[in-house]
Amino acid sequence: MKKILVANRGEIAIRVMKTAQKMGIKTVAVYSTADRNAPHVKFADEAVWIGESPSNQSYLLGSKIIEVAKALNVDAIHPGYGFLSENAEFAEDAERNNIIFIGPKSKAIKIMGSKLAAKDAVMKYNIPMVPGVDHAIIDIDEAKKIATSIGFPILIKASAGGGGKGMRVVEKESDFEFQMNRAISEAIAAFGDGSVFIEKYVASSRHIEIQIMADSHGNVLYLFERECSIQRRHQKVIEEAPSSILTPEIRKKMGEAAILVAQSCDYLGAGTVEFLYDGNDNFYFLEMNTRLQVEHPVTELISGVDLVEMQIRVARGEALALKQEDLEIKGHAMELRVYAEDPMNDFLPSVGHLDVYQLPVGEGIRVDNGFEQGMGIPIYYDPMLSKLITYGKTREEAIGLMIKAIDDYKIEGVQTTLPFGKFVFQHEAFRSGKFDTNFVKKYYDTSALKAQMEKEAEIAALIALKHYFEDQKIVRLPNS
Repeated sequence: MKKILVANRGEIAIRVMKTAQKMGIKTVAVYSTADRNAPHVKFADEAVWIGESPSNQSYLLGSKIIEVAKALNVDAIHPGYGFLSENAEFAEDAERNNIIFIGPKSKAIKIMGSKLAAKDAVMKYNIPMVPGVDHAIIDIDEAKKIATSIGFPILIKASAGGGGKGMRVVEKESDFEFQMNRAISEAIAAFGDGSVFIEKYVASSRHIEIQIMADSHGNVLYLFERECSIQRRHQKVIEEAPSSILTPEIRKKMGEAAILVAQSCDYLGAGTVEFLYDGNDNFYFLEMNTRLQVEHPVTELISGVDLVEMQIRVARGEALALKQEDLEIKGHAMELRVYAEDPMNDFLPSVGHLDVYQLPVGEGIRVDNGFEQGMGIPIYYDPMLSKLITYGKTREEAIGLMIKAIDDYKIEGVQTTLPFGKFVFQHEAFRSGKFDTNFVKKYYDTSALKAQMEKEAEIAALIALKHYFEDQKIVRLPNS
């Protein structure tokens, strides 16, 4: 494998290219008009324009990307996450053209891409699942009867869904019809498929996911868990590894269950099995993500492995060099997704230019970044600027480092999730580990964040004033 095309943009494109470079593999970037001056374009050995700014005219054009790969004699394609990463047809198209797809085979993508097919595949392995229906529903009357029989609160989820789209929590029967219609229309808009299914809503649960890696020689590893319970709009914004609440026994059980899920679809490469954990040592299979996750860096830091390197080696046909007993958790890692969003305005995207953009540096601080000062934020894509990751010997050390790193991360021109992140990391519920997926609903309100930001601005102003007076004294010294 001498040349890899990265079919993505931003921080994940650069992240993959860094490992390829370390392995002596040449890289090809693809870019849209909006990204023509983006850092990932400059970082690659070669770069090719593939279309206009909207993703359906550029990054989602699988046939165009395959064309570019063939023209440049590319050996493999790494899809990153999002865009075409879970597109079975794209994976098949690459293989048909003798290009290695760095990811699972299309069969696994298809099975796990449908939440219902995924549940069906793992059912025979006796992996616990949330009570619900085993078929897709569009008929609202039928759905209402099922919801009533399961008992409210219930969760409506798009069968083809992900990223919180087409997902609705319904607390009471009177809200059901409205929320069902919303879920169906969101699912059609996002995935072109309006089928949904219904399951019991597990209140006060934690969102725990297990990282797995499988080779083509029958070996499957689990690389421990990530805690992903801090979410807004059912989408993760803060992740950590390991979880602060799992016992070694439960960790082992969940890890072994994740391996069974991988085996149920003959999995290859990096994948993530997501579970709900209710705090009473019960866990339930949610879904499998057939790609590298956004939050993979926290796993890399606590396990000491490079997941992208493992992906590439597995795709080359190599057997995994590690055995399960070789893996152990060392230290603790935190990740904050830095989005160009306004946490004071329901996390709506914040459009603008990065007038100031300075990254924090220091031991235990990692920033997977895709932007630079002076750039505009394209309106066409996910508004994530970077991932801010910290690593310490203990959870407390990782949190302390994160708060310092947030303070040292200088961004002007757009609103970001940095203040929200600081609010979470300083909150007693998070610091104590006593939180669940309802953290934002329970504890976050804009007035608390506003008060925190005003207090910090006041302290900064006082420090600046103190420095001013001290400077004045120094200036006057020669005349005294």
